[in-house]
Amino acid sequence: MFLLLKVFSLYSFSEAVLTPKKIMAEVRVDKFLWAMRVYKTRTIAADACKNGRIKLNGIEVKPSRSFHVGDVFTVRKGPITYTYRILQLCEHRLGAKLVPDYLRDETPQEQLELLELARMAGNGNRDRGTGRPTKKDRREIESFISTDYDYDFDSLDDDDEEG
Repeated sequence: MFLLLKVFSLYSFSEAVLTPKKIMAEVRVDKFLWAMRVYKTRTIAADACKNGRIKLNGIEVKPSRSFHVGDVFTVRKGPITYTYRILQLCEHRLGAKLVPDYLRDETPQEQLELLELARMAGNGNRDRGTGRPTKKDRREIESFISTDYDYDFDSLDDDDEEG
């Protein structure tokens, strides 16, 4: 029984066929960021690399660069910079519950406080009616703007030319 479990631990079930598991030494940066759900698509992850938002040990990386186990990288998203340490490598997209097994968040507390400040400063506590105008408001604005004036503005231009 033990031997049978040992054999199955070296293989994974894929489409009802036994295939050996890959032990990875390196994974592309864009593929890893997508797989770990840091970015929604691999294209967005590649664009972040090209725009200098991803740094590996303080150095900007290209999407084709490889990550290794133990690497520390930073991701600049919005007002804060997230810091992560790679525990294991995977190039397939994982469920959100499995990500902590592969990636450890080491973001400093100051950065997380910046995120909380940005949330509070946003439009989360907006009073009702202060955003987009209602239909009634729109009609009142249009009636105010379209009001015809009886004053002749052309007469002002004539006075300036004479003087």
